[in-house]
Amino acid sequence: MGGAEGIRILVDRFYDLMDSAPEAANIRPLHAASLKASREKLYKFMSGWTGGPQLYVEEYGHPRLRMRHFPFAIGERERDEWLWCMDRALAEHEAPEALKTFLRERLQQLADHMRNQPA
Repeated sequence: MGGAEGIRILVDRFYDLMDSAPEAANIRPLHAASLKASREKLYKFMSGWTGGPQLYVEEYGHPRLRMRHFPFAIGERERDEWLWCMDRALAEHEAPEALKTFLRERLQQLADHMRNQPA
């Protein structure tokens, strides 16, 4: 992934897309006006999730992602918009294709697990 700098680049591109792409029109309003805190939390989570330092756990404890996302209505549309942003960010990222494919599969599972609304 390019270490800490690579993860930062990926996360920043992800949130740049979320902030500007019409394909993210339904998930963008689920975030604060400023995406600064979201960028930092995702960066810290991705750091540990990809095998690096457990920055998120050190600061916030266990991620408990589903619980933390439960206050937000997340259905298939929101999941798919999140995945669209991440897929585009990964497509632009400098990393081996095999790694990107692996991450896409894992992120698909993770995003689907966040759904809390009926299909």
